[in-house]
Amino acid sequence: MSNIKKIKSALISVFNKDGLEPIVKNLNDYGVIIYSTGGTQKFINELGIDVIAVEKITDYPSILGGRVKTLHPKVFGGILNRRENQKDINEMTDFNIPQIDLVIVDLYPFQKTVDSGANHRDIVEKIDIGGISLIRAAAKNYNDVLCISSVEDYKEFNELISKNNCSFSYEDRKRFATKSYNISSHYDCAIFNYFNDEKNVLKLSEKKGKKLRYGENPHQKGFFFGKFEDIFEKLNGKELSYNNLLDVDSAVNLMNEFTDEFPTFAILKHNNACGLAQRNTISDAYSSALAGDPISAFGGVLISNYEIDKETAHKINELFCEIVVAPKFNIEALKILKNKKKLVLLSQNLIRTSPVSVRTCLNGFLVQDKDILTDSLKSLNNVTILKPTTSQTNDLLFASKISKHTKSNTIVLVKNMQLIASGTGQTSRVDALNQAIHKSKSFGFDLNGAVMASDAFFPFPDCVEIAEKAGIKAIIQPGGSIKDQLSIDYCNKTKIAMVFTNTRHFKH
Repeated sequence: MSNIKKIKSALISVFNKDGLEPIVKNLNDYGVIIYSTGGTQKFINELGIDVIAVEKITDYPSILGGRVKTLHPKVFGGILNRRENQKDINEMTDFNIPQIDLVIVDLYPFQKTVDSGANHRDIVEKIDIGGISLIRAAAKNYNDVLCISSVEDYKEFNELISKNNCSFSYEDRKRFATKSYNISSHYDCAIFNYFNDEKNVLKLSEKKGKKLRYGENPHQKGFFFGKFEDIFEKLNGKELSYNNLLDVDSAVNLMNEFTDEFPTFAILKHNNACGLAQRNTISDAYSSALAGDPISAFGGVLISNYEIDKETAHKINELFCEIVVAPKFNIEALKILKNKKKLVLLSQNLIRTSPVSVRTCLNGFLVQDKDILTDSLKSLNNVTILKPTTSQTNDLLFASKISKHTKSNTIVLVKNMQLIASGTGQTSRVDALNQAIHKSKSFGFDLNGAVMASDAFFPFPDCVEIAEKAGIKAIIQPGGSIKDQLSIDYCNKTKIAMVFTNTRHFKH
């Protein structure tokens, strides 16, 4: 049995005709018999190439508004018959079924139609039946049949026609069959997710991932599956790494908390903010953010909620950083920042990201709604005799937003809309607080009058006691501990304002 199969006949039925012309001409030059339907048949005819209508095989016209064209035993028999099976050979003769060696087909643009905002009826009509059936049949019988199911494969396929005299190896047929099942499974997943209202089912599909230089470490392989270009326009710099992408994700999620607010600038390192400030200008916001931790800022990811201007760009240029993200960069700023060839500049589009988070766990996955709750003035519950001032309240909410996007256990210290320090990812909340206090003092900050945010409740009043001795005057926390009253009592005794949010923001 020969591994090589020569294409003598082809069924071509596609929605998108881009790039089809050279293939059809090439097949015709090799004497391939071409069968086709509807618009594809007309397209081939207009090229001056002979084509046999599928209706000539089936003795049936296209019916039901084009819903049924190729769904017929003579079409699928021509694809699915086993060339070395004598019973199949006999039935092909008995029922006058033509052999089909090649199937070129694509699918109605279902997801594109969904994304366009079309009505439900139009979306349903873009659920392909005949095309998906042809792909499954041709791919299943890859031992004898070649299946081309994507415009992306046209160039390679056409080159192979010329290179191999219209003959294809078993390996090629299997490889294109694999591509076809990638297409069909992705298509089915999109349809299911459109119809599905249940949250206890997980179906994810990306047809192709982008290979990264490596994963989290050089000995690990890494890929990104997603449409990065839908969110960002890359204006400059090197290819992003696995760790870069994680940092950018954290940066975007954090800065989403400050959309449409005063100029705000954040500097992140290892997915945590090491600097964040809000000021009247983006230049001042950057300077204050950097002052929060100029050491950790080295090699960090920078993000702004405002356009980067010339003044800010000059300041950024003095720092070694990996990535700068902003809604816009003005012309002068771009010119300055592009002097660093490797510096990644990302212009961020306004786009809604996935409402759920997914991560691997054990031999499966954990799925949850994203934490989209943001603590606000109306959600605050004053639990102490002393109420926070307006300025303190602003700082408390500012700190809470940072705490929400910092690894737990976390403590965040803020003063005058500036992140002074945070304790991140500690096994003890006391350790997190002590870390933050030590860090703030090492950079010369005066904690007197500062505020503190915690991502979860205080099981004991020890954190409150430590904070008070450091000069903290207001605290924001979820509350909910059976020993809340001990913390409240201590605050009342030492004249500290404390508010509860009743919302925990763990980030493990």
